[in-house]
Parts: sequence; structure tokens; C-alpha cells
Amino acid sequence: MRKEYDFSRAKRAKDIPHLVKLQAEASGKTRITMRVDNAVLAAFKARAEAAGGSYQTMMNEALRQYAAGLTLADVVRETIREELHQG
Repeated sequence: MRKEYDFSRAKRAKDIPHLVKLQAEASGKTRITMRVDNAVLAAFKARAEAAGGSYQTMMNEALRQYAAGLTLADVVRETIREELHQG
């Protein structure tokens, strides 16, 4: 036997500040809105499509590397090391 529930007065989690905070803490991520140059977004989307991934994940990784103080040269060196080690 199935129960019927009335959701007509239900609220979305995003409309309840306490639930928004709990979701952010549980996921380890926070939803933000930011503006980026069209060319930057297009570049990330193109790379993600070519690699078969998500442009948002790629942008997050780029920001993580920047926050860690990694330069492009550091990333290139590490990539070359990994490739040489595999070969």
C-alpha cells in the first residue's frame, strides 16, 4: 500500500539557510556565483569536452593549484616527471 504525501507547502533546501549550511559542510563545497571572461569559459569548456570531463571540475582544479602556489612551470614539470616515470 502506498501512502500519498502532500508536498504543496514544501520548501526547497536552498530556501532554508540551516539546510544550505549543512549541505555545504557535508559536500566540502560551496555554491557561488562568479563572472569570468567569455574566452576563459570557452577555453575550459573546450578542454573539458576534448578530455571528456567537466569544465567546472577543471576550473576548480586550476583554482586549487593557484591557491597552493603552484605555477604553470610547476605543473608542467610534474607532468613531465609522471610521463617519464610511466615510460
